[in-house]
Parts: sequence; structure tokens; C-alpha cells
Amino acid sequence: MPLRVLTLNVWNRMGPYDRRRERIREWLRMLDPDVIGFQELLLGEGFDQLGSLVDDLGYATAYAAATRVGQADFGNGVASRWPISDTEIVPLPAVGNDETRCALATTIDAPFGELSFTCTHLNWKLHDGLSREHQVVALAELVLRRRPRGGFPPVVVGDFNAEPDSNEIRFMRGLGSLQGRSAMFYDAWSVAGDGGPGYTWSNRNRFAAVGLEPDRRIDYVFAGYPVRMTDDHGVGKIEACRVVCDDEVDGIWPSDHFGLYAEFRTDPMGRPEWAMG
Repeated sequence: MPLRVLTLNVWNRMGPYDRRRERIREWLRMLDPDVIGFQELLLGEGFDQLGSLVDDLGYATAYAAATRVGQADFGNGVASRWPISDTEIVPLPAVGNDETRCALATTIDAPFGELSFTCTHLNWKLHDGLSREHQVVALAELVLRRRPRGGFPPVVVGDFNAEPDSNEIRFMRGLGSLQGRSAMFYDAWSVAGDGGPGYTWSNRNRFAAVGLEPDRRIDYVFAGYPVRMTDDHGVGKIEACRVVCDDEVDGIWPSDHFGLYAEFRTDPMGRPEWAMG
């Protein structure tokens, strides 16, 4: 069975939230993801948004507050089919503004071994690429520091608020360096999408269209190298990726963002014969 991963910005409680919540839960039941990264979750004032979305679906959860909105925390969450054995919350830097963001890193005890799974949400303003550049450098340092030595590659998901040709995403994909540093993660959509633009912010969605912003791909699933040339050759290979949570029913879309869903190989493909020693 593949590892099924979902990322979704849930747009906190904006819009007709009770009806949106049911739309999100419809998609959760349909996709049946093993691990989920949520962004823009609220916690406080008697409201636990992460719990309200998944508590009765059998997931273990972790939450990280990035800032305050009114009397509630606003942040990221991870939901996992399997136990979460460790968490780490790292504030992300911002340059010249007071917007605060964080990364939530977790270790998950999956049947195929230890899974390092990190969820984040970067600064949102279109002109704030400088902050996002600093944020992805800090994010990569966190993920690489926590990655298991051998075994399943680390997985990083979230709302990066940056398009594929931005400095921030080029850095994540190993296509450019920032601050004298470099990293490399596979972009699931580029590896296994359908070849289309993969927009996750779309003016098809009336909740997004009100923002008067262009269609963009800004939500991502990233992963480290799959296992190669060992008996576990192929484990962690990205095998499928698609845009999800992208429909409306009776005028209600699940969120202002679309989600992204990816599948990873969890069983070995077998080492190539020529690699056998």
C-alpha cells in the first residue's frame, strides 16, 4: 500500500465554515489519507478546529501555533493514522514585518518505519519573497537535521505562498542557492502530476476569486531522495500527485485553497540486477 499524503490550507473559519467543514470532511473520507498537513487552523475560545475536522476519523494529531488571531491561536496541524512519537515547533524568520509563521516537524511511527513529516505555512503577501527566502532556508535546515539516516525520505508539505519559479521554490527544488546554502527536495507535482499547471489558488473558486489575485500553484508536497541501490530500493518514490478539494457543491467550496494529494511507494522495487554485488 502507498503512503497517502494530503496538504490543505483550511482558511480558518472564514466564509460559511460549518458547510465548508462538511465539504472538507467529505474529501477526507474519500481520499483516506494516512498523513495530513493542515494550515490556518484555529485553536481557542472553545474551538479546536483540528479536532473538529478529524477527531472521529481515528487520527493522532499535533498542533503548532504561529500567531494569534483575536483570542485564538492560528497555526499548523498534522493528523496521522499512526502514532506521533515526537514533535518540534520552529518559528520561521520574517524580514521587515510582524507576520509570524512556524514549521511543525513530527516523527511518525509508520508500519514501514520512521517517517519525518513537516508542515508549514509561509508569509502570504505577494511582495514578501524576501521573508519567504529566509523561511525556506530555516525550514530546510530543520527538515535535514531531523531526517532519519536511511529509510523513508523526509516529507514536507504546506502553503508556501510562492510560485514554482520563485527563488523560494527553486531553492527547495535544488535549482538555486540562498544565503550561501543549498538543499534539494523533489516537488511531487513536478514528478507525478498530470503535466498541467497544478493551480491550488484558482479563480474558479469564488472564495479565492474575491482576492483579485492570479491563478497560482502555491501549495506543495516535497520529499527527499527515495531509497536507492539497497534492498529497499524504491521506497519513498513519488508515484502519484493530484489537485484535490477542488470542487463546489451548492456553491460551497471546501476552502479558498485547493489541496494537494500525493502517494509514495512504501515497498521495495527490488535492486536492479546490475547493482547486485
